Amino acid sequence: MDELTPLRLSHLARMPAGVAVPGYARAELTPGIVHIGLGNFHRAHQAWYTHRLMQMGLARDWAIIGAGVRPGDAIMRNRLRAQDCLTTLIALDPAGRSAEVTGAMVDFLPVEPDNAALIARMGAPDIRIVSLTVTEGGYYTDPATGGLDTTHPDIRHDAQNPGTPRTAFGAMVAALRLRREQGAGPFTGLCCDNLQGNGAILRQTVVGLARLSDPALADWIDARCSFPDSMVDCIVPATGPREIALARDCGIADAAPVTHERFRQWVIADDFCAGRPDWDRAGAVFSDDVHTFETMKIRILNGGHQVICGAGELLGLGTVAATMAHAGIHAMFRRVLRDEVAPHVADVPGMTVDAYIDLIGRRFANPEILDTTRRVAFDGFARHGGFIIPSIRDALSSGAPVEGLALVSALWAHYCAGQRADGSVIAANDPLWPALQAAARAARTRPQAWLEQVHVYGDLKDAPRFAQAFGAWHTALRTDGVEATVTRYGTRRAA
Repeated sequence: MDELTPLRLSHLARMPAGVAVPGYARAELTPGIVHIGLGNFHRAHQAWYTHRLMQMGLARDWAIIGAGVRPGDAIMRNRLRAQDCLTTLIALDPAGRSAEVTGAMVDFLPVEPDNAALIARMGAPDIRIVSLTVTEGGYYTDPATGGLDTTHPDIRHDAQNPGTPRTAFGAMVAALRLRREQGAGPFTGLCCDNLQGNGAILRQTVVGLARLSDPALADWIDARCSFPDSMVDCIVPATGPREIALARDCGIADAAPVTHERFRQWVIADDFCAGRPDWDRAGAVFSDDVHTFETMKIRILNGGHQVICGAGELLGLGTVAATMAHAGIHAMFRRVLRDEVAPHVADVPGMTVDAYIDLIGRRFANPEILDTTRRVAFDGFARHGGFIIPSIRDALSSGAPVEGLALVSALWAHYCAGQRADGSVIAANDPLWPALQAAARAARTRPQAWLEQVHVYGDLKDAPRFAQAFGAWHTALRTDGVEATVTRYGTRRAA
């Protein structure tokens, strides 16, 4: 398309035919939410639900202000503010593409080392929800105890310098101190990361950090603020040249467009201390049993990504869809999930576990979604710990099979060794990559060395069924190769 329309408020009336635009006046919106960690997922998911309400004439006092605490977040801020914080969402589906422009976000705060602007904005009484997407491993949880890691340098810094914190949680504590002093009342902390019991984890981090510097404030936060659990789901690839080109194909010059699948799901506990938008009117579900939905999604979708991404990366397949098109990996995916994960997952209203596995298989296989295996393999330490290890423990405690889950761990070990089947180098892809790579290389001659990473596997090295299966698969991957080993597991009959 030759003529491109720059994505700006002043150009919305000129958007190409077929591109939906906000039907509300942005000048009429007032903020109610600060979102920390504003990336593609938030814009395709939580911000979209809020936008849909605004399209209905609702939630006009719940506009979103973006925020970030990492220096790199300033890049996103610059891009979004240059286009009035508008986003082009492009739905990718084999049946066809569609595009819309969303406008629920009205500003993006300066990204500062001391988080002064963020603290001040969260401290204002019109902000009633602070939501976060800061990745599963971003909550400073001690893997050994499950509690707050009070030894982490960031946590120690914020405890010693509560007025100039470097973390999102330190900024939340500072803002809540300000609100208590000024009588502005509490806000709801809404975690939107893939963590089981994510509300409780966010409460633990915020309250635990506050307790290190101001126990009375910690008690006030614990008693007055709410931290509802939530389960979020939508596959949202990273933005690169292809995604920018797709926006251009729609006739839009957008520096930060977002592509996504058509499927969305959001299940939230209805526990908001200062009010909330009626997100259920846009398709979200408020439920007293978020945990069951969380378990299904985390064990099968997020766990399913970990089941396939190691093999996909080792074979150089590149994308999730290409990995699912590999017959051996697809068979491994279905067998691990049906035989070793599903027995420990309950049905939810309107969806059986078997039907959910079929749904996830179709979503992963969507060729329009170029979600990379490298993206879903990133931070394997946190993702295996959260998505795979719980299924292993459930299987061991119930006497269920663990062979496939042991193969998944063996594939992860080979991945962290840093070399694909064709000899190409796998670049560092984990915050703990040096330690993981050292363990993976030690495991070449002694597989047990991988399981001796206590911060990942705990006592699983002492579980004979799992440890023996892991060792056998690890050796098979080295002697027979990834493709043959994965195919043999996926296609042979269960014992």
